Amino acid sequence: MTAPLPWWVHEVGSRPELVISSRVRLARNLADLPFASRNSAAQREQVVDRVADASRAVPELQGATWHRMEGLSAAARLWLLERQMISRELAGRGPGPGVVRGAAALADGRVSVLCNEEDHLRIQAIAPGFALGPAHRAVDRLETELGARISFAFDPGFGYLTSCPTNVGTGLRASVLIHLPALVFTREIGKVLHGLAGVGLTHRGLRGEGSEVVGHLFQLSNQVTLGRSEAELLEHLGRLLETVMRHEMAAREVLLRDAPERIADRVWRAWGVLRHARMLGYVELLNLLSDVRLGVAMGILPSVAWRQQNRLLVEAQDAHLARREDTGLDDEALPVHRATLVRRLFDEERGG
Repeated sequence: MTAPLPWWVHEVGSRPELVISSRVRLARNLADLPFASRNSAAQREQVVDRVADASRAVPELQGATWHRMEGLSAAARLWLLERQMISRELAGRGPGPGVVRGAAALADGRVSVLCNEEDHLRIQAIAPGFALGPAHRAVDRLETELGARISFAFDPGFGYLTSCPTNVGTGLRASVLIHLPALVFTREIGKVLHGLAGVGLTHRGLRGEGSEVVGHLFQLSNQVTLGRSEAELLEHLGRLLETVMRHEMAAREVLLRDAPERIADRVWRAWGVLRHARMLGYVELLNLLSDVRLGVAMGILPSVAWRQQNRLLVEAQDAHLARREDTGLDDEALPVHRATLVRRLFDEERGG
């Protein structure tokens, strides 16, 4: 059992050797209802009902599907999370009380409207590669359409009001999922991340807030939205990300100059394991795939399409494997299925 992959997976965007995807999210609350920390289950249902009514006239949401978290199995919620269509909190996997009544998402492969997470609405768009502009344009159109039909909480002095003070203002949080292995190998990553924190950026792992960094994949995003326009926030983030990418590319040149055999050995070993392994854990896969991704970018390995590598980030996760094989998350054969999928995709890439 399969489903079409999200847009950010099956398309390749700008700077694919470094950036997998870009996401822009807007936090909004309804003007006449208590915020999430103080509302009732009935009021959360009102949020869903109003979004449902408004969405019927929004062109960007005509192909989207409603997902009510209470009615979904843990495996189905994890499947949506693995596609980045919902958050850890909405899936009931964050530090909060689990799935709450009224938790829902209206989503397709490009945009999502999350209902009753930390705020009434989290409107997000994801684009492939380094594409903050396209992601922002998509989410801005969607927010404008919804805002024409729903009154959002807004203060002339502060801007849009949110549950968390750091989101007050524009309510905008933009991020990129970026691959920074050379900065890790050269031990420059700590200095770079410390510098980013000093200018308003934060980092997380593949699954967002609270998740561990594995496979040298970092989510870099802005921390504060108050006092700047959306355009200013995106321009600031884009400029800083360009600097990070320059640092990473410089670190890759250092590796090629100072340790060519060592890095080549690491890359080819990873390639060999992925081509021949019969069992793979997902974290193990991410770490090996990181080396392969670096090897392709540096010209050490034969070309492997970025699209195939990105597919594995999603399709090799537990819930996707379980759905593909029509089994459960507790299936002890998931590592076997994962290794089989990796070999098949790489064999397809190399023409068998």
